Amino acid sequence: MTPPAPLLAARSLTLSRGGRELFRDLSLAIGPGDLVQLEGPNGVGKTSLLRILAGLSRYGYEGAVERSGALLYLGHKSAVKAQLTPRENLALHVGGEGSHGDAAIEGALAEVGLYGYEDVPSHTLSAGQQRRVNLARLYLCSSPLWLLDEPFTAIDRAGVGQLQSLFVQHVEGGGAVLLTSHQPLAVDYPVRALTLSQGSAA
Repeated sequence: MTPPAPLLAARSLTLSRGGRELFRDLSLAIGPGDLVQLEGPNGVGKTSLLRILAGLSRYGYEGAVERSGALLYLGHKSAVKAQLTPRENLALHVGGEGSHGDAAIEGALAEVGLYGYEDVPSHTLSAGQQRRVNLARLYLCSSPLWLLDEPFTAIDRAGVGQLQSLFVQHVEGGGAVLLTSHQPLAVDYPVRALTLSQGSAA
């Protein structure tokens, strides 16, 4: 059987910042069913690599990235507009990511524990609740590839467990997840580790 084509492939990526080489000659491929954890100490270029793979950094690096199909990138910040409600934030974000009617948005907010908070100003929410508004996008997204930068930040233990279950559900359905996290994934599913160190190649 021919293996499925990768959803994302990177070849010979090299990135330097401020005269310091973060990584060099880094190549990887991520395909359907892959759950990949990007590891390494702070400052080695994990966020920079994710942004390159997502197409958000077009210059300043060497190498090539090929993507097949849509992807969802969630950065380590909440990306929630304080003056908008959770409902309005999600409607703004998910216009191109899948189902985004009121019922779907309400269901996504309920999944992340924000039932009843749909129409309050987001600036009244805690940091963890604002983070959950952003993560609710995962329940609305039809993109097969998820690139997630520290998705567990400001999330309690129950929320972390729920997210990990969602990741497994997504990859078992033919999607793929690449995430950064300083904590190991506690899932009953193979996790591929990609470790960065200064000047590393993978």
